[in-house]
Amino acid sequence: CWKANNNSNNTVTNEDTTRTSCLDKLKGIHVMFKIIAVLIGIIITLSPLIPKIVAGIKTTETTTEFSKVKTTTEISIKTTTTTKLSRMPSDVFILVIPHKVDKSYLLSGDGSSQISATINAPENNYANYAAHALVNGKLHIFGGNYDKTKIARLDDCTLNELTVRLNEQREIGHAALSIENGKKALICFGNSGDIRKTCEIFDGSTTVSTFSADSTHYNGGLGLYKNQPTSVGCFEEFHQKAETLSASGWIALPDHPKRISGHSLVGLENQSMLLIGGLNFGNDGGSQTGIWQLKDENWNQIGDLLQADYLGSAIYIGRSIYYFGYNFYGSDAIQRLDFTETEELQNVAQIGNQQGNYKYPVLFQTGSNYCI
Repeated sequence: CWKANNNSNNTVTNEDTTRTSCLDKLKGIHVMFKIIAVLIGIIITLSPLIPKIVAGIKTTETTTEFSKVKTTTEISIKTTTTTKLSRMPSDVFILVIPHKVDKSYLLSGDGSSQISATINAPENNYANYAAHALVNGKLHIFGGNYDKTKIARLDDCTLNELTVRLNEQREIGHAALSIENGKKALICFGNSGDIRKTCEIFDGSTTVSTFSADSTHYNGGLGLYKNQPTSVGCFEEFHQKAETLSASGWIALPDHPKRISGHSLVGLENQSMLLIGGLNFGNDGGSQTGIWQLKDENWNQIGDLLQADYLGSAIYIGRSIYYFGYNFYGSDAIQRLDFTETEELQNVAQIGNQQGNYKYPVLFQTGSNYCI
């Protein structure tokens, strides 16, 4: 590359071309060395910080990964919790249809508001002693002493009677319960003969008879225990027997400590079941305040109502049970049972009174402006 050009006539020779190419390469190499030198300088300058930067990157990655896992868990918990916590009593609204339909009202969960609601029905006593349950998200009522075999559905603000009928005449003392994730309703019992043992299933369009209980359960109610329909006691025979319905029939559970009937049964998410209020026929048929829990095959009293009531209805919303009781003396209290997130009884409060002597009112969770 450094050989002199001795070409006297200044023409470009092959030697000149070779030398020029060689010099161009040297220039490129020189530039590359300069870049490398600059990079080395930067690295040398930053070398004391490199361990910290690397550590910071690792920490960030670890934190990010942990945060993702934790966030997913929290979202899952909060979704459930939010559903419960967002159902603050002031956000809860319950449509109450008593035996006189024109006395229907909308109650807020904190008791601050009781507003008349307009429900249309064929007769004013249409819901008298009717049992009720949700089927496919729709409120249905069954039987009662207006029409012992009727099935009616609440569409908007009207109780529409369906053409399908109950298989048995269920006038009073029967019960209904949503089963199979709300797709069907189990309707059982009544006040006479073998009807006090019989059951049938309604799927929204047809009724099919199913297993009869081993014991009578007139006013024995229905609730879920370990996700299976369960009934306790009987008004006329005054026994203590509890039974649960399995895929193969009814199975005996431990007897209740009292000869009980006219109570409300509510299944909890922890697989236990509560028995609220009722009549204790070991106490001459007096109403009782007891809140009993069947858990792990054992009955225990976990608290008391503020007022002894019976022949009431209960609905579980969020982490509160709203109990609409009946009392012979006319002070039909509405009581709210509040639970912790692990479903331990936390508090019992009276949030109002029913607007009359209403036994077994029909209850339906709805919005703040429903049918008013």
